[in-house]
Order: sequence, then C-alpha cells, then structure tokens
Amino acid sequence: MNIKEYLDRVDLRDVPPPTLDGLKTVHAAHLLAIPYENLDVQLGRPVSLEPAAIYDKLVRRRRGGWCYEMNGLLGWALGELGFRVTRATGAVMREMGGEQSVANHLVLRVDLDEGPYLADVGFGDGPLEPIRLVEGDFACRGFRYGLSRVDGDWWRLRNQPNGGAPSFDFNLAPADEARFAARCRELQTAPDSHFVLNLFCFRHRGDGILLLRGRVLRSIRPDDPYTDHVIESADELTAVLRRDFGLDVPEAATLWPKICARHEAVTAEQRA
Repeated sequence: MNIKEYLDRVDLRDVPPPTLDGLKTVHAAHLLAIPYENLDVQLGRPVSLEPAAIYDKLVRRRRGGWCYEMNGLLGWALGELGFRVTRATGAVMREMGGEQSVANHLVLRVDLDEGPYLADVGFGDGPLEPIRLVEGDFACRGFRYGLSRVDGDWWRLRNQPNGGAPSFDFNLAPADEARFAARCRELQTAPDSHFVLNLFCFRHRGDGILLLRGRVLRSIRPDDPYTDHVIESADELTAVLRRDFGLDVPEAATLWPKICARHEAVTAEQRA
C-alpha cells in the first residue's frame, strides 16, 4: 500500500498536511474521484474488510466500493498522512430500524486542533466535506444537511432531501470490529439486504451528485428539482457505469434481468 498511489488515484499532486484544510482537501478529492458502488455484492463476489484487498480494488483496479471499503481506504490514507483517526460506528436509518441498524455503516472520527470532525466518504450522497460536530443545519456545496444529538453518545445526520437514505446515526467511540465484520457478511449475503436486492452507485461531481438505483439514474443539483432517467438496456447500463461513474465492469450486463425484475417489483409496490 503506497500513499503516493492513493494520492494519484484521487488526483492530488501535493501531499496534504494533517490540518483541517488538508482533511477537507483529501475528503473532497476522494469523493470526486472514487464512486460509491455495490457491484461486487450484486455479482455475488465476497467483499473484504482487509485493507490490502480494499486498496487493490479501489486504487489499483480503479473500482469504487461501499462504506466499509470507502471509509476503510480513507481511514488508512489519513493515518499515513499524519491524521489522528478512529474507526467509529454508524447506523443508517437507526431512527427507523433501531439497534438492528448499528454497525451497518463505518464512519471516521478525525481529531484536529479545532476539535473532532466526522469524515465520511461512504454514505454515497452525503456532504462532500468533513462535518464539524456542532448541532444545527448546515450547507455544503449548496446542499442542505442537519446535525443533531439524539440519545446518549449518538448523533444524527439528516441527509439532503433528494438523496438516498434520509439519515444515519453515529457514535464516535472506537468501533467494535467484530461487529463490523459480522454486519459486513450479513449485508452482502442476506436475501432481504438492500445491497443484495438493489444496485447502488453514487458519484459526486462539480455540479451535483449522480445516483444510480437499479434502472433509475438520478441527477441531483442544489436547489433544483432532480431529474430521473430510466435505463433501457444492459448495454446502456454498462455505458452509464463507464461514462458517469468511471466503472469499467462489463460483467454488470449479466445483472440486467435481476435489475429489471426488481424495478418492476418496486414500481408495483409504489402503485399499490
């Protein structure tokens, strides 16, 4: 694992210092260069928590990943750059799912001279910059988010309104790595897992965020209505992955029948 290779992957020529400005630089560069995606889960390929496997996939093979991989890679890179980083526990949609949601998300606590910050490049369409731990609404690149304390040591991030999951909770104490490993296995194998049922890709761009959920490609811009495009073929799917997300994964075409079946099922549920 080579920090220069990582910096090349996220299009940074200079080595950022272990400061707030340096953290903002790395955080944004990572999200602009590396997409969130769960293609391996959809293809039935095991997803590892091992740093070397994540590095090989996201840096050398120029793929994306889900939260355990995206934040796993960022946490390693920040440590190499001299930041004080703690792997911490997230829980997407804990406000709905309760304790069964705990550890379905990995986040990073970064301790700076200015105080602790939340770094998270694994939520897909979350803020492009690290989050200062102060309650209240805040804006990032034109998108509106909210941060609040909810109970005990838990915080809640409220997502921008046109994105994917509406919220996630997080606790900045050191994570239980065994619990992460168990949830990682469950989320990539359980028949009712959202990651098993649905294809997800997210990509931050200079003018907004792209979200691919199954057949639907959504373009989200600050303060504008989102636009949806329904993908019509397996060839178009692989072209969208390559053009819009930087993912050259031709085998994704084999997922097309499954994606269409899921699209029809969700559409029928919405109509009902």
